[in-house]
Amino acid sequence: MTALLSAVLAAPAAGARRLHSWLVGSQSGLVGLALIIGGGAGLGAVVFRFLIIGITDLVTGRDDFSTAGRVASLHLPALGPWFLLLAPVAGGLVYGPLVHRFAPEARGHGVPEVMVAVARNGGRIPARVAAVKSLASALCIGTGGSVGREGPIVQIGSALGSSIGQWLRVPDHRLRLMVACGAAGGISATFNAPIAGVFFALEIILRAFTAEAFGIVVISSVTANAVSRAIVGNDHILTLPAYSLGSTAEFPFYAVLGLAAGVVGWGFARVLYLVEDACDHVWRGPEWLRPAVGGLLLGGVLLALPQMYGVGYPVLEAGISGHYALGLLLLLLVGKMVATSLTIGIGGSGGVFAPSLFVGGMLGTAFGIAAQAVFPGLDLSPGAFGLVGMAAVFAAASHAPIAAALIVFELTGQYAIILPLLAAVALATGLSHLISRDTIYTLKLLRRGVDIDADSRADGALRTLTVGQAMQPPPDDVPADTAVDDLMPLLGGARYGALPVTAPDGRFRGAVVTADLDPGDRDGTTAGHRATLLPALHSGDSLHHALRALSHHETTGLPVLADDRLVGWLDHRDVLTAYGRGSTEDRADQRVR
Repeated sequence: MTALLSAVLAAPAAGARRLHSWLVGSQSGLVGLALIIGGGAGLGAVVFRFLIIGITDLVTGRDDFSTAGRVASLHLPALGPWFLLLAPVAGGLVYGPLVHRFAPEARGHGVPEVMVAVARNGGRIPARVAAVKSLASALCIGTGGSVGREGPIVQIGSALGSSIGQWLRVPDHRLRLMVACGAAGGISATFNAPIAGVFFALEIILRAFTAEAFGIVVISSVTANAVSRAIVGNDHILTLPAYSLGSTAEFPFYAVLGLAAGVVGWGFARVLYLVEDACDHVWRGPEWLRPAVGGLLLGGVLLALPQMYGVGYPVLEAGISGHYALGLLLLLLVGKMVATSLTIGIGGSGGVFAPSLFVGGMLGTAFGIAAQAVFPGLDLSPGAFGLVGMAAVFAAASHAPIAAALIVFELTGQYAIILPLLAAVALATGLSHLISRDTIYTLKLLRRGVDIDADSRADGALRTLTVGQAMQPPPDDVPADTAVDDLMPLLGGARYGALPVTAPDGRFRGAVVTADLDPGDRDGTTAGHRATLLPALHSGDSLHHALRALSHHETTGLPVLADDRLVGWLDHRDVLTAYGRGSTEDRADQRVR
């Protein structure tokens, strides 16, 4: 009876272990995790969207206030338009202490924090970040913060994927994929843009393209989009008239716009951090109070230019559709840069993706109006230039041209202008990259002393260099029948703390390790009996692979074999020497070029 009861109780535990092993160790299990994360990210995006709408309605009496003008809140009519001055202060009093107390990493635009988690921390993001980020960003946007939804939802989705992975104790390389799945799902569900979500995750979060990553991220992105559509329907953020390319004579104008967007996108990133630096320099009070006090400045901007309230998609749509004159478009362009920079600078929480699209839309439409006035015979469409400007400015700011082109295409469904859009995006990205290799995301990390591009270059060098380029000649081997008494003096002078042991036919049998021998051991055993079988490297292996193996054999190093025969030896010192030599040669090559 006892045995039967034990078997019944053990059955669920055994099943749970099998399920865990399948999820963590198999490719099909990774697909299952992508489905779970995609579903969670899609649901999170919907909840976050309704949270923003709810808080905006609570404060203003409208789902979106950006097109209402300088009018009173429907809930606070006695204040008149002056409520715009107070709303950011009230929001800052709530989300400032929330972020400061529970998750300081939820401050700002979110994407850089995910990038550094993937590059430096193996994809580990604290679980609390998702909850704090969603509430803080919704409060910030709902009370007037001029930032976007995409940064928060990327951080929310990524934190969800990371939390699930950490709970299951998946390996680091798989945990990074799960973070990317959450980011892709968040973008896909937020913008109704599943393709752009995939490439956002690959270009910006993972910063690498592999077949495995692409397939898994696609599954998560599609799942998140399906969940979002099931709840809110096939909803598009922007509804615009159809645009088309009139003739090939328009291409030079789009090329000029691409170059202008390259400068503006680069400039937006610099303005963002100049304002943040200014806020850091001025503020001397407690960090939790900074959003509320700084909210007075933001409120002043909103009072002067109420179109800056919140994300501002209705204003973007109206601008591209031709409802604003040239002067107002330029004013909105500058106003968005200032309002977004100020929101982030005072400690607000929200993204810079949507503001980049807004700035690009205003730039492109203004450029189109000016070009149409100068060349009326070409019948140019300013709205088409607005769409192209959206993609080009974001591409310049982020150095993510594929995601930029796809997000605008999926947001608008305007395939007719895909050729000038791609050309402008390429020119904007190229010019921005020539001006500076830093992006609107990596600049934030550089200001903290984190250079993930340097990490990527180092990792790339380690993947390029081989064990054969770094290995040293092997230590003198000892025959398997060497007595232990005779090994002690030999081990005392061994560079690697280990002596290779060979069979009579010359094949490698293992190594005698100093730490495994007792100086008082006189039992008459031989080197063959005491040999430890170390993992073998091969001359064609990358140093990246070798370092992973060396992490478990730091004191001895590892043998390098060819046809089971010892041809060299490698330890961490040899890897560092080869990497340093390779870096010096690279710098010399750059000077020659």
